[in-house]
Amino acid sequence: QVRLVESGGGLVKTGASLRLSCSASGLTVSRSVMAWFRQTPGKEREFVAAISWGGSNVLYADSVKDRSTISRDNVKDTAVLQMNSLKPEDTAIYYCAAHERGVFGSQERLSETYDFWGQGTQVTVSG
Repeated sequence: QVRLVESGGGLVKTGASLRLSCSASGLTVSRSVMAWFRQTPGKEREFVAAISWGGSNVLYADSVKDRSTISRDNVKDTAVLQMNSLKPEDTAIYYCAAHERGVFGSQERLSETYDFWGQGTQVTVSG
């Protein structure tokens, strides 16, 4: 059974940095894609970033690509999202997601691509 647990959220000021971690258990690392999505009340879940099993392929949403880095440590089964220069519009619940299909492409931007989800961690950026 796959389990994803996010950590690292919190309340920060505009311009600050935050490091979100997703700890995975039960995931077949060699075939997995891990990603981050975010959601605010009344809106659909929004893609943030995704990374392939070996880390050689990454995707970012345009809204974060110049100030964010996604990485993963397959020894620790962890994916990390480093976000810098945070803005109030980054305020959301951030969710970790994963699938084990062994493919990576533009479909990673779609929430329906993913089979496993964490419970989410709140990020609040105050102005």
